[in-house]
Amino acid sequence: MRRRATDTVHHRRSLSAVVTLAAAGLLLVGCTAAGKAGEADSASGKGAKDQTVKVGLVYSRTGLLADYGKQYRDGFMAGLDYATNGTGKVAGHRIEVTEQDDAGDPGKAVSAAKNLIGKGYKVLAGTTDSGVALQMAPLAAQNKVLYVSGPAATDAVTGINDYTFRSGRQSYQDILTAGTMLGEAKGKKVTVLAQDSTFGQANVAAVKAVLGGKGAKVGSVLAPPSATDLTPFARQVKAAGPDLVFVAWAGSTAPALWTALDQQGVLGASKVVTGLAGTASYPIFGAAGSKVSFLAHYFPGAGGGNAVEKSMLDSVTGAGGTPDLFTPDGFTAAQMIVHAVEKGSATDPAAMAKALEGWTFDGVKGKEQVRAEDHALIQPMFVAKLTGKGATAEPKLVTTEPMDKVAPPAKPSAG
Repeated sequence: MRRRATDTVHHRRSLSAVVTLAAAGLLLVGCTAAGKAGEADSASGKGAKDQTVKVGLVYSRTGLLADYGKQYRDGFMAGLDYATNGTGKVAGHRIEVTEQDDAGDPGKAVSAAKNLIGKGYKVLAGTTDSGVALQMAPLAAQNKVLYVSGPAATDAVTGINDYTFRSGRQSYQDILTAGTMLGEAKGKKVTVLAQDSTFGQANVAAVKAVLGGKGAKVGSVLAPPSATDLTPFARQVKAAGPDLVFVAWAGSTAPALWTALDQQGVLGASKVVTGLAGTASYPIFGAAGSKVSFLAHYFPGAGGGNAVEKSMLDSVTGAGGTPDLFTPDGFTAAQMIVHAVEKGSATDPAAMAKALEGWTFDGVKGKEQVRAEDHALIQPMFVAKLTGKGATAEPKLVTTEPMDKVAPPAKPSAG
């Protein structure tokens, strides 16, 4: 990545959307009020006046992650309206958005992207699924188009190439947020409770890398994905006597898991942390919900009602949508694209990318920054509690972790 002396970032060392248990995770520079453009000088965009900027929105409109895809899409449209002051234009250039459904399939996503690129599209955005993002990113570099990934949380997207950015959080930020609930990690005992699958093993490896790297002793209890009686695994966790239990669980047995953890006294014996997913997941915790600490990427109201968040909530609700976990990812992507055109170019993706590097802006979650070194999106993260249960369950903010405190380590670009 291009490095700038003024882009020094003081940071310390999330799990994917699935790891958030949904169902399936500074020196401020270049600051603007909120990334608005609207009626900006039409001379912007490197002399390319009155160009139509074609943006391809490739996301999961159908498939397993369709709910997440809708949240992203609703947020993008609200963000585009906000960042252009309702004009749909930036620096005299009209933003034209074309939606494509990847259904969570990397092959479909790549096919759609190639088709858009062949038609002259210079900007691609979207991507709900991490596997899709890892196929889209190299395509962006090969074809020299700007690519802004969405909810896909895989850390591998950060620093992958000069043309790829992200508008959501990444796995490292999730785990660092969980780590704030552990306090000083050195000498502490952490148990990861997950399923014995690629998904579960990846979570164990991630927690070992992040919290183990800070001196914690990380162990694991892994249950077969087919297990329905989860009491024995809850007992194993309690017997280990951990200071922190990190739960990463997917699938329909989640309610049974939380019941078992509650009945076996795990929730009272240790700090238990998991990811807060979308609103549809709140009821699965039952009576255990109030005893669990949640790391949170976002939930409505987490931003403290700042002007940007209020605009997003009002816009999405007004359009008949429901703001949720990944609505900010779409909103932020639109802010980024508008800024890239306004301060970079309407036709040159390399100039767009350069304009984004080091950009600090007011986002839905608060102050955020596109780190110049590797294009990580440095952002606040949240700790929450659930109040109520069943249909009445809702999150309440406990703490906001500053963006530098949960910043992933910088890594060099792959080019």
